[in-house]
Amino acid sequence: MKLLEDRIRKDGRILPGNILKVDQFVNHQVDPELMIEMGKDFAEHFKGQGITKVVTLEVSGISMALTTALALGVPMVFVKKISSKTLSNDTYHSKVFSYTKKIEYDIRVDKRFITPEDKVLIIDDFLANGQALHGLSDLCRQGGAEIAGFGIAIEKVFQGGGKEFREQGYDVYSLAMIDHFTEDGVVFSHEVA
Repeated sequence: MKLLEDRIRKDGRILPGNILKVDQFVNHQVDPELMIEMGKDFAEHFKGQGITKVVTLEVSGISMALTTALALGVPMVFVKKISSKTLSNDTYHSKVFSYTKKIEYDIRVDKRFITPEDKVLIIDDFLANGQALHGLSDLCRQGGAEIAGFGIAIEKVFQGGGKEFREQGYDVYSLAMIDHFTEDGVVFSHEVA
């Protein structure tokens, strides 16, 4: 998606450890117009697949998952990684290790919101080594839901998570695919000969 790639080039910052900071438009301050366009793009790619729910992990995936769900006309479910007194005890649980924060989260979702009747589209802001997708997939399997695919805003191809899920037969649709970083900035996969 050229719109997202252009914004990454303009406002993204590369930090040590192959970390791309997109806090000006994705995951601290959010550009609502960009999120709407991303949601439309995800919905267009996955339309006609019988998706019943869009699932994401709090917090950074919520804005793009919401616009995707709106475009598809289905509910959005966000999986919690922060404990809450109001969350039911009747939940599915999994674990996710955060690449950027170096923390393992216990993630959970109420069993009412992922069921065997569901065909789920999982949306996330980043795909690096695939830890978040493993955890979200595990919750969907526990609930008996079918996974239609994965919509990713930014995939760091060089970290292998996308390749792993594609080799398992999943439709992994990434709006911006980064091949590598240089001192001059980001090199997207389609720019590599």
